[in-house]
Amino acid sequence: MTKSATDVMQEIIFSAVLDSIAALKTASKGLPNNLVRDMGAIHANVTFADLPAEVQASIMASVRAAFTRLLKEGYSVAPGQGAPPRSPPPRRDSSGEGQRRGGPSGRGPRPGGGRPSGPGRGPGRGAGRGPKPPRS
Repeated sequence: MTKSATDVMQEIIFSAVLDSIAALKTASKGLPNNLVRDMGAIHANVTFADLPAEVQASIMASVRAAFTRLLKEGYSVAPGQGAPPRSPPPRRDSSGEGQRRGGPSGRGPRPGGGRPSGPGRGPGRGAGRGPKPPRS
C-alpha cells in the first residue's frame, strides 16, 4: 500500500526536526548554557544564515533527503508553474462602438494626464482638506 503525500511529508518534517535538534546539541559542544543560548536565538524571524553551521548543514541534508524520498515514493517534484498569462480584453468591431479614447465623453485624452480629478484625487483635493468651495 502506498503512503499518502501527507504521511510522507509528516515523516520528512519529523525527521528534519529531530536532525536539527541533534545538530543544535552538536553545535553547543555539550555545554548546556550554549545549547540554551542557541535555542533562545531561534525565533520566527530568524534567517538561515543566523543558525549555527551544524544546523545549516543538517537542514541542507534534510532537504536533499526529502526530495530523494519523495521521488522514491513516486511523487513528482517539479518547479511550480506561475499563473497562466492573461488574455487581452476582447476588441470591438471597427465601427467605433465602445472604442472611446480618453475621458468619459470620448473626445480625446484628458487634460492633465488621464486620471479623473475629484474628492481624494488629483492635486489640491486630498483627504482632510474639507469640502469644495461653492461655485458662484
